[in-house]
Amino acid sequence: MSLGEDPERRQAALRAMAHPVRLRMLSLLTGAPLTAADVARELGLTHANASYHMRNLLAAGLIVQGGEERIRGGVAKRYRYDADRDRENLVGEYGADSQRALFAAVANELIRRTAEADWSVGASMVDAELWIDPQVWHEIRDRITRAGRDLHDAARPPHTPGTVRTSTTLAMFRMEDS
Repeated sequence: MSLGEDPERRQAALRAMAHPVRLRMLSLLTGAPLTAADVARELGLTHANASYHMRNLLAAGLIVQGGEERIRGGVAKRYRYDADRDRENLVGEYGADSQRALFAAVANELIRRTAEADWSVGASMVDAELWIDPQVWHEIRDRITRAGRDLHDAARPPHTPGTVRTSTTLAMFRMEDS
């Protein structure tokens, strides 16, 4: 069953994503499957804390197992975030409060990221509340959605030689007439 077919599971996923550490984990797990130890090292967390948050993401159906590796006589599971699977499932009419909580968490994450921005190489930002022809709105939204998928598809593991660390936040939604 997908997240979109189960309102309770979708709510749980949105709650899980509304935590700033878990948002960072989802970004990390987009580029490559990682273990809890990998995530802990990258984010400066304890292994126990990283494992706790990854269990929450797994229970919410936001990450999937992406392999295993033998480490010191044990088996470490690798997990990955499948952005394609979840992209359509998390948007919908259920859980407006959870949606707003997620947007608030993303806004706070954006504040954290801007503190680490390299403004010398330029940036792009658009913020607008506009009235647009519905057909134009759908076309632009679809192009930007495809660009977001392209970014996720291009993601590589942290610190891969020849890559740059970037931040991208996209939020587009139709507003109610007031």
